[in-house]
Amino acid sequence: MSARVAFVIVSHSTALATGVCELAAQMAPDVRFEAAGGTDDGRIGTSYDRVESALEAALGAVGGEGSGVIILTDLGSATMTVESVIDMSDDPDRVRFVDTALVEAAVASSVRAQLGDTLSQVAAVAASLAPRPEVVPSEETPGAPVPLINGATEAVQASAMWAQGNAVVADPVGLHARPAAAFVRLAASFDAEITVNGADGGSVLDLMSLGVTQGDTVHIEANGADATAAVAALTDMLESANAQL
Repeated sequence: MSARVAFVIVSHSTALATGVCELAAQMAPDVRFEAAGGTDDGRIGTSYDRVESALEAALGAVGGEGSGVIILTDLGSATMTVESVIDMSDDPDRVRFVDTALVEAAVASSVRAQLGDTLSQVAAVAASLAPRPEVVPSEETPGAPVPLINGATEAVQASAMWAQGNAVVADPVGLHARPAAAFVRLAASFDAEITVNGADGGSVLDLMSLGVTQGDTVHIEANGADATAAVAALTDMLESANAQL
């Protein structure tokens, strides 16, 4: 499914807006990003014309049911510029300004856009990036050992709806940035709720916050109809170096 949501990143700095777009694009290569940073003459500040032009380009890049554009900003006056642009837009219903953490929201919500989520769904992810509770690894769910699942270092299946396994992370950068995004994309293809060391397997930021490095062993749990298949596939991915998006 192609991405239905594009992004406009508005900052007082041209370099910052461009950098956020470049970072998020690494997580979501099929999503359209437009940078609107700095003033028209290259100074620190914001430009109505730049924001308007970026929004029009982003809207033109997406279409269909549930499509639209997310706008993220850095500071207060950028927000005022964005609100003015939206007020004058010919298609305001397809635009969502989300007042949230700029970099974190761009990374996390762009992954959901890559997966084909709707504008409302992607906006909800961006808006959720308020201060989050610390991720505390959960204790292993008890269960009787069973044969290994497709190469998992260890795997336990308590029922047809639940499975778990350990994987040694092979990627040189650990479970960070691109590998975390690859994990989320693969996890989303299964009918199961997935955790890694207790962190939400559907959240790039939660996975990155674990600080997993190459050679670390992580514990994967899955609950749902595809639990066994999910653990097997995700274990295989983590134990393969240089996971690709």
